[in-house]
Amino acid sequence: MNKCISAIIVLLLGLQFFSCGKKTEQTQLNETEDSVSKAKITFIELGSVNCIPCKLMQPVMKSIEKKYSGQVDVIFYDVWKDKRPAEKYGINLIPTQVFLDENGKEILRHEGFFAEEEIDKFLTSQGLSIVQ
Repeated sequence: MNKCISAIIVLLLGLQFFSCGKKTEQTQLNETEDSVSKAKITFIELGSVNCIPCKLMQPVMKSIEKKYSGQVDVIFYDVWKDKRPAEKYGINLIPTQVFLDENGKEILRHEGFFAEEEIDKFLTSQGLSIVQ
């Protein structure tokens, strides 16, 4: 009996040891946003690679990331593949853009296609400048 209990304890401790290095997807979601907190603005795009307006946002996101390098971090979540970001941000439709300040506070939310020129106006109003 004691050997059985000892074996179970050793097994449980072993499982705990091997799982310590693994991160859950939720932890990765939080760490992704935490790791970009050095940027002045975090631009979160909640959409899908299969939605037409979302596809139109892809080049806009790439351009914003390049133009505001070091000032804006762009994060894309495909909410059809993983619903947790949609739940976290309480979105109603896709695409939805959420902009966070350097403290993680939401400062702007937009639903639907968001033209690059309009995003530029918003970002420059926040004190950012184009790096190109």
